[in-house]
Amino acid sequence: MTGLAVDAVDAFERHLRAERGRSEHTTRAYLGDVRSLLTFLAEDCGLTDLADLSLRDLRTWLASLADTGAARSTIARRSAAARTFLSWAARTGRIPSDPSLRLVAPKRQQHLPGVLKQSEAAALLDVAAVAADDQDPLHLRDRAALELLYASGIRVGELTALDIDDVDHDAGVVRVMGKGSKERTVPFGVPAREAMRAWLVLGRPQVVTAESGPALFLGRRGRRVDPRQIRSAVHGLLAHVADAPDIAPHGLRHSAATHLLEGGADLRLVQEMLGHASLATTQIYTHVSVDRLKQSYRQAHPRA
Repeated sequence: MTGLAVDAVDAFERHLRAERGRSEHTTRAYLGDVRSLLTFLAEDCGLTDLADLSLRDLRTWLASLADTGAARSTIARRSAAARTFLSWAARTGRIPSDPSLRLVAPKRQQHLPGVLKQSEAAALLDVAAVAADDQDPLHLRDRAALELLYASGIRVGELTALDIDDVDHDAGVVRVMGKGSKERTVPFGVPAREAMRAWLVLGRPQVVTAESGPALFLGRRGRRVDPRQIRSAVHGLLAHVADAPDIAPHGLRHSAATHLLEGGADLRLVQEMLGHASLATTQIYTHVSVDRLKQSYRQAHPRA
């Protein structure tokens, strides 16, 4: 990438953080993909000026990724990052026109998300409740975290970013800052309320320190909990639920959405609850429900 748009990458990073409000994870991924493109252009295409970039160069780059065995999802993601970068570069006058307007990348293969059955979700939360009976602060935290993840369908990153004041226990709602710095209010039920109150009254005081600040969920040393700690708790507790799939915290989000739709919730309400920008993203959970219906039909109907 030497000599090729290094300053543009730095400016693009500032754009992603300040103007687009992208998360740290998304920003890092976009920058990595853009640097990959620029390195290829400099080393394999011999380009020294971003303004000389053509659609053919972009297609050659994607073809090289395919030749090295990159997954369709990886190629699609890198193509999206390149289009975002080049669209921004054209708008800001760094290149005369956007060569990616006609760039077509392979569509991502759509995988149905792994979900728990309602009985498995109930069993998982029962295991968490039994573990919390010893009033170990981390067991109380894990029970509250899992109850809230399943009750609200929020992302694990949104959960770990919560502060105490983000939760209205009387109203049964939590204020969440989602992707793109978009705020939404999500409801939760009585079990989650009881688990969080137990954590706040019995668990959090055992680990809170001067460094804890307003963070709702804490680790053993009093710092804001890390998503990896919640992920470990989900895997550990699921190991005690017979025949349940080994899902990550995001699987509880998938499960919550699927169970809401199975219970008759309106698709647009579920979209709002999950914070999806597009209804098409939410519709995947209807596919999960139909898939499970077909599976039950094949198992139960004598003429299936």
